[in-house]
Amino acid sequence: MALKVELKPGEKLIVGSCVITNSDQRTRLFIEGKAPILREKDILSAATADTPAKAIYLAIQIMYVEGNVDKLTRSYFELINEMVRAAPSTLPYVDAINNEILTGDLYKALRAAKKLIEYEGELLGHATSGGARIPEDRATDSESQRS
Repeated sequence: MALKVELKPGEKLIVGSCVITNSDQRTRLFIEGKAPILREKDILSAATADTPAKAIYLAIQIMYVEGNVDKLTRSYFELINEMVRAAPSTLPYVDAINNEILTGDLYKALRAAKKLIEYEGELLGHATSGGARIPEDRATDSESQRS
């Protein structure tokens, strides 16, 4: 079954080691075969990987696109070890990423790394606000559990 990808005008897509840029119209592509595919919104560069979690995502992205886990294994483990030392609460996210890498599903590892990036954003938000505030959804969950 083919993967259907719809691209906005000017949107980029990585297929294998090629970057495809859409023209000035919406385009629908049907892609068959086994090649790494990433939409522009899922692509990080060295410049945009400006946090530890994003650096981890970038390492996995390179592994995925190049089809070579061994190339960045050492760097990847250095990054995740630094992350877990700095924020031990990230360990479940890192474990999920590692499980996907070990089973050979680097695309799922990228999705798990996105969750780590989101969690890192929450942690940084709490640190910036002094950690005194509980996010709305968690505050209402706590109140409903007391009732």
